[in-house]
Amino acid sequence: MKKTFALSFLFFVVGLGVATTVLMNSFGWEWVHPTQDRLLGLLMAEAEGTVDDSQLWMCPMHPHVLEEEPGLCPICEMTLVAVEGLTPATQATATVPGERTIKYWRAPMDPTYISDQPGKSPMGMDLVPVYDDEVSDIPGLVQIDPGFVQRIGVQSVDATRSDIPFTIRTVGTFIYDEGQVYAINTKYEGWIENVAVNYIGESVEPGQRLFDIFSPQLIAAQQEYLDAIEYLERLSNAEYPDIVERARSLVDSARQRLRYWDITASQLEELEKLSEPRRTLPVFSPVAGVVVEKMGQALDGMLARPGMNLYKIVDLSTIWLEAEVYEDQIPWLRVGQRAIVEVSHSPGSSYVGTVRYIYPFVDRDTRTLRLSLEIQNPRGELRANMYANVTLDVPSARGVVTVPEEAVIRTGERNVVVIDLGDGTFQVREVDLGLNGNGLWEVREGLAEGARVVVSSQFLIDSESSFREPSVPM
Repeated sequence: MKKTFALSFLFFVVGLGVATTVLMNSFGWEWVHPTQDRLLGLLMAEAEGTVDDSQLWMCPMHPHVLEEEPGLCPICEMTLVAVEGLTPATQATATVPGERTIKYWRAPMDPTYISDQPGKSPMGMDLVPVYDDEVSDIPGLVQIDPGFVQRIGVQSVDATRSDIPFTIRTVGTFIYDEGQVYAINTKYEGWIENVAVNYIGESVEPGQRLFDIFSPQLIAAQQEYLDAIEYLERLSNAEYPDIVERARSLVDSARQRLRYWDITASQLEELEKLSEPRRTLPVFSPVAGVVVEKMGQALDGMLARPGMNLYKIVDLSTIWLEAEVYEDQIPWLRVGQRAIVEVSHSPGSSYVGTVRYIYPFVDRDTRTLRLSLEIQNPRGELRANMYANVTLDVPSARGVVTVPEEAVIRTGERNVVVIDLGDGTFQVREVDLGLNGNGLWEVREGLAEGARVVVSSQFLIDSESSFREPSVPM
């Protein structure tokens, strides 16, 4: 009996001491404010004679836990003790001028967990109060102690109106200009003799002899041409103009046949002077260039059939460069755009090219688009299969509102910036972005020129804004 009485007296003394500590709040604890308001309200209610007869019960270890019925503390499960004179009526009227009002309680580590009363978070941490003066009606507005702002190193710059140069950099490989590739073949059957150009990589000039060819068809055609000339000469003094005209038509027909077989005018003149067909005739290069392909290891003695490509000669005065760009760079490409091309074998020098063709499909594996550039190569320094660095000049945004790249927080669903309003006040605002280049973002909507944007520690401010803007109290 004595032990029970002593234990009850001990709990009473502890509870009375805790209640006195809560009422005085000498240590300035923020969590004590709600209970302190209730206790002070009791005194005001008693003075006005409006005390409710019902009783409130308090946890000895958590004075902010007040219940209208006896039971256990929801935090530590200790038995609640009655607080004499504290009723729901005095609790409701407990207000002290100048005191901050708690709007809700939130978990320190989980901004999505909030409650309308103190307690523990699912992680076992004490909920912290959020006061009415910390919550603004302006979306994204957050206020931070200026000393804390200085400690976390917040830096801000002005949003300015400037130009954004947009540059695409990529690599490419040189290939032959397909419009400058020539195939050397014959339109008649014959045997190749006296080959003059027999190696890949040899340079040739227009009209340079490649080889001689012996062709019975060509000999017969020469003889036919000479016979037509002789027949015309015999009829030159004839009295019948129609017969002379028919003989002249035969000469023209025989000459045209030889021209169709790529016999040159100088060869025909030489044939007319000799008045006898030549056993072999030379075949000349029609263009200047480099031999890049050749039929067989040796051409001498080979039977050449009509349409058989004996050589492939490329004119290197112009060359193509094929490069690849990513999908997000496709909108900035245009045919005719200027490009700067640099090669490793010539440091410090560059070539100017233009986009001649943009392929109509994206590579399935690399997700890149191929484009072809044309480059002048008068000295022949650029060779096929060489690598090159390519810089493309593309249209840029001019006179637009810009912010540094580091000022933009990109979440994948939205793009936000943190605006510095001064005196520790910040606003997290969603913006619409445009072009990006040279370390700048174009801001199309959501930000005006001259606004101060945070460029460092803005992630902490954005997180604090998420803390201060919960959805629906639990």
